[in-house]
Amino acid sequence: MANKDPSTASYGRCPICGDAAETAFRPFCSARCRDVDLGRWLGGGYAIPGGREEADEDGTDADPFGERDDKRRDGGGDPD
Repeated sequence: MANKDPSTASYGRCPICGDAAETAFRPFCSARCRDVDLGRWLGGGYAIPGGREEADEDGTDADPFGERDDKRRDGGGDPD
């Protein structure tokens, strides 16, 4: 018969150690694994590496005022 007590039900696997996750600590198996994960977040362990801070998405330098873009200063773009 299935376990109906939600406090002891298992929900997948703990992302830290791989043991069965417990409801009280979801998605972790214990307070220890939950705290290990929090420590990784706070320590920058899950940071996404990025390029230079002043670079746009395409990798060029950001220029918020359009001072280096002749097309913007001239009202450029399409002549339509």
